Amino acid sequence: MNEYIAKAIEIAGSQAKLAEQVGVSQVSVCRWLNNKKKVSPERVIALAKATGGVIQPYQIRPDLPMLFPHPKN
Repeated sequence: MNEYIAKAIEIAGSQAKLAEQVGVSQVSVCRWLNNKKKVSPERVIALAKATGGVIQPYQIRPDLPMLFPHPKN
């Protein structure tokens, strides 16, 4: 399970509410949560905004440091 997506769901209140805020289906959020699909780069910023910045883009997609650099790098 993806801990950052789980936290985002907790902040939003449900998978469906997070999906609505990010502009995807609830099924997509479920796939992200269960590591069956990665969050697309296009949705990373929306997801971070939906959490009020609690979850940062580099945490959602650490495999894309050129797009979402860690602040300590």
